[in-house]
Amino acid sequence: SAQCTDKRVNLVTPSLFARYPDAASLADADQADVEEIVRTTGFFRTKAKSLIGMATALVQRHGGVVPAEMAALVELPGVGRKTANVILGNAFARNDGIVVDTHVTRLSNRLSLAAGTDAVKIERALIPLFPREHWTMLSHLLIEHGRQVCDARKPRCGSCLLADVCPSVLP
Repeated sequence: SAQCTDKRVNLVTPSLFARYPDAASLADADQADVEEIVRTTGFFRTKAKSLIGMATALVQRHGGVVPAEMAALVELPGVGRKTANVILGNAFARNDGIVVDTHVTRLSNRLSLAAGTDAVKIERALIPLFPREHWTMLSHLLIEHGRQVCDARKPRCGSCLLADVCPSVLP
């Protein structure tokens, strides 16, 4: 989720998957039970509703199987382009796009690779700059760099490998 860290999500997913191991069981879940499992992730009511809705759609439209196409993924409740790119790249090894989260947005702006906060526009600006076969790995690297080095509040420019080419650092 955009409002929660991967670390927090990774703490709750084992419980969620143990209780609901497939789309069919999650589609039949009691929303209050799912809310309790995901409570610590923030916006837990919305997340629980989206998870159940997504599972229901997977069962009804795709036989309980996660589709490997962007168009089908973004039609699922709670799934936008960013999540679809994560699924396609990591579950299906498909380089169909670049994941644009808050870290990639910040890096793209600081490096003058893209401007603004519109994730689709940023993705469109980044796509021609990098070979398609590297898009999934690039997404991971940019996100990690944004977390570890190019922090929103206190970027560590002195230890940044991109400092020599970064307009935010250059005089």
